[in-house]
Amino acid sequence: MITVYSRPGCKWCESSKTLLELKGVEFNELMLDVDITVDQLKTLVPGAKSVPQIMDDDIHIGGYKELTEYLDKK
Repeated sequence: MITVYSRPGCKWCESSKTLLELKGVEFNELMLDVDITVDQLKTLVPGAKSVPQIMDDDIHIGGYKELTEYLDKK
């Protein structure tokens, strides 16, 4: 299951979720400072400095650009 770690008002977060919806891919969204803290995200994705951060189960995909590449390979 894909998880999108996002923040309200984030253009790339919205674009990532829209892309997943258009491709018919189910996903969960976790919002920073609502569902997860920045420290928790950094534990899951060491070195994360921006959102979105996208995971497929335990596989770190990256951000929007990496998501487009990842979905093209599937």
